[in-house]
Amino acid sequence: MAQTTAPPGSPPRRGQRSVLGLVGAGAALAALIAAVLTLVVNGPVDVVPGLSNPDRLTTVGLPAVRAVAEIAMAIAVGALLLAAFLVPPQRSGYLDVAGYRAVRSAAAAALVWAVAATLMVPLTVADSVGRPVGDVLDVGLLAQTVPLLSTATAWLATAAIALLVLVACRTVLGWGWTVVTFGLCLLGPLPVALTGHSATGGAHDVASDSLVLHVVAACLWVGGLVAVLGTAAARGPDRASALATAVPRYSRLALVCWLTLGITGVVNALVRVAPADLFTTGYGALVVAKAVALVALGALGWAHRRRTVDRAAAGEPRALLRLGAVEVVLMLATMGLAVALGRSAPPASAVGPPSRTEVLIGYDLTEAPTALRLLLDWRFDLIYGTAALVLTAVYLAGVRRLRRRGDAWPPGRTVAWLCGCAAMFAATSSGIGRYGPAMFSVHMAEHMILSMLVPILLVLGAPVTLALRALPAAGRARPPGPREWLLTGLHSPLARWLTNPLVTLPLFVGSYYVLYFSGLFAAALPVHAAHVFMNLHFMVTGFLFFWPLIGIDPAPRRLPPAARLGVVFASVPFHAFFGVALMSAGTVIGGGFYRALALPWVTDPLRDQQLGGGLAWASGELPLVLVVIVLLVQWSRQDERSARRDDRRADADGDADLEAYNAMLRRLATNGRPSGADDEVRSGSQEAVRRDGDDVVPREERTIGSS
Repeated sequence: MAQTTAPPGSPPRRGQRSVLGLVGAGAALAALIAAVLTLVVNGPVDVVPGLSNPDRLTTVGLPAVRAVAEIAMAIAVGALLLAAFLVPPQRSGYLDVAGYRAVRSAAAAALVWAVAATLMVPLTVADSVGRPVGDVLDVGLLAQTVPLLSTATAWLATAAIALLVLVACRTVLGWGWTVVTFGLCLLGPLPVALTGHSATGGAHDVASDSLVLHVVAACLWVGGLVAVLGTAAARGPDRASALATAVPRYSRLALVCWLTLGITGVVNALVRVAPADLFTTGYGALVVAKAVALVALGALGWAHRRRTVDRAAAGEPRALLRLGAVEVVLMLATMGLAVALGRSAPPASAVGPPSRTEVLIGYDLTEAPTALRLLLDWRFDLIYGTAALVLTAVYLAGVRRLRRRGDAWPPGRTVAWLCGCAAMFAATSSGIGRYGPAMFSVHMAEHMILSMLVPILLVLGAPVTLALRALPAAGRARPPGPREWLLTGLHSPLARWLTNPLVTLPLFVGSYYVLYFSGLFAAALPVHAAHVFMNLHFMVTGFLFFWPLIGIDPAPRRLPPAARLGVVFASVPFHAFFGVALMSAGTVIGGGFYRALALPWVTDPLRDQQLGGGLAWASGELPLVLVVIVLLVQWSRQDERSARRDDRRADADGDADLEAYNAMLRRLATNGRPSGADDEVRSGSQEAVRRDGDDVVPREERTIGSS
């Protein structure tokens, strides 16, 4: 590992201490803003009627501690982002000075994050049951109460993730495991974001999805800027090279994060507050204040791009530090404002009394599904609908780059990719996605599309090959970029393990049985986040299964054609048995949820489940037939390419392999015959060669293997 400018564990230098003090002052300001605004807007929530209110320590301490926890989480995310993608590692794969320093900063932030998240558990319990926090500081009482409160459980899960990140940051030294730790850290915002106001009431599916995207973007934006400023404030010969890579990369990411924050903030506000209440209620005032702060931050970001990015990349970070300090303080203050907003109940006029269906799935269903409604009754899925649009745009941008460069790209691959994105969009945002959470049969249709059809089409689109051809190579003298990251992932042991048929086949087929016959599906039905993760699981496992089988892209593990056919045929009986098991089941999976919905057109949930089993049995075989056809076509083309390759080799070397083989036959014949028969054997061998050369054996078959 390269020698660092300061030994590990040594006290931070002056520049780093100034950034640390800036972050500490910003966090204190955020905690103060969160506590004061919570008191002003009267934000205690989840108070059980009939019980006394929590004490002032809980009312003030909860938003303050939450602000500290979220700021520490953002700093940990940003530091790991810097180490993983904004500064290059050494050629050996170990972290360089800037990356090692960032990982150690992430460890310190993860420690604060874990402590604050742990404190949030008793504070949340005290706030929910309306008791002073001292009354609930009992292990037995917390053990009984925490599982009953979704928010307290979410904070406990967040504390566990923070502890895992802390342990990982204290042990990793290589770039690959830093990327894994960064992915783990990105899970930290999810438990809390998927609970609270956004996970209950009407339109909670849209509110939850928008809040998840909002919080993740905020962590990347705020934490990334703090990490870049820490790199700019550090002293040493590595600073200039680190900034030359980190500042331009972060600048591009910051623009995406700012746009994401703006769009998701507007979506979440429209769900929770009516435009007329923006200037007449405390909740609306907080929304307006947050919007103004976001606009101000966007203006500061624009000033960065014009004045400081190029200078910082050239090794002059003073302007970046001055303007960045103002931006960080404003960012952290906005996070405190966001905590106060989360502690405030939205106006009753904006929410209204939700119906039973709205409470359970987030929206109303007033009419029975028909073929026309399944096609045209759209409800945009904020996560997968957006993903389908983004994947389409990125793929077309890659194809355009190839064509502008003069390179060809097969139209069939583009058509396959666009059809896969369209199928994902339709399965999650059309009437199929709308009725899927409420009816088992429609859910199973959505499941089959996402796990069978979408992965096949996306695999045939060859996205990895397109990326490798469209992305520029970094070169030896430059830090690795997206193309190098992609190649590293393809060659990683994890990729080889995930593409092993002994792993993909049980994961792809076996997960059906585990999900539907173990009680997991019944437990997941009332939770919107569980539906999001189910859809993700369906597509990821399907992609991993079909990629080594019919994929055009380079795969970590390439199977021979016969083995691919064997894996496909091995999966067929499991699909059939799964559909038959659903059709023959005597009890309704998730029956309590479907009975609570009480949709008037679903009078017999068991019959609807049997219909879903029939769809799984019938539709599961059609994509497999398509896979077999694709495999046979690829097998035939592979033989044609092999024959043409052999022909080119024969033309180049004059059939050297065939001449060597005939020479071997002559030697065998000579050694195995009496000396008097040599002339006869030689004559016979030459006649065989002449017949062979006169196209008695076609040229494409004149290989060592076919002879």
